[in-house]
Amino acid sequence: MIDTALAPNQVVLTDRAAKHVSRILAKEAEGTVLRISVAGGGCSGFQYEYNLVEEKAGNDDIVLQKGDAVVLIDSMSLEFMGGSEIDFVDDLIGQAFQIRNPNAIASCGCGTSFAV
Repeated sequence: MIDTALAPNQVVLTDRAAKHVSRILAKEAEGTVLRISVAGGGCSGFQYEYNLVEEKAGNDDIVLQKGDAVVLIDSMSLEFMGGSEIDFVDDLIGQAFQIRNPNAIASCGCGTSFAV
């Protein structure tokens, strides 16, 4: 559950998600990070994009770091994701990152797209 006491633009990376990001990054070239962004599209209007990139954080990026896990989110995406929790779930239908976004008023069944 999202902590409603978080600052409006704060995004939280859970321990489960951080462990999974660390495992992914360990197999990549040094300096690789996970960039999460919001783009138009998907069945609900917006969708999350996950990309492994070899780039330094830009001036408008927030950096989430737990141990070896590094996640970048640009300021435009943060407008849609503020207050969110990034988690990793492993259930009967598969494994996936899951973003619990308090700004989303609707989302698709698979959880990869949302409306605000």
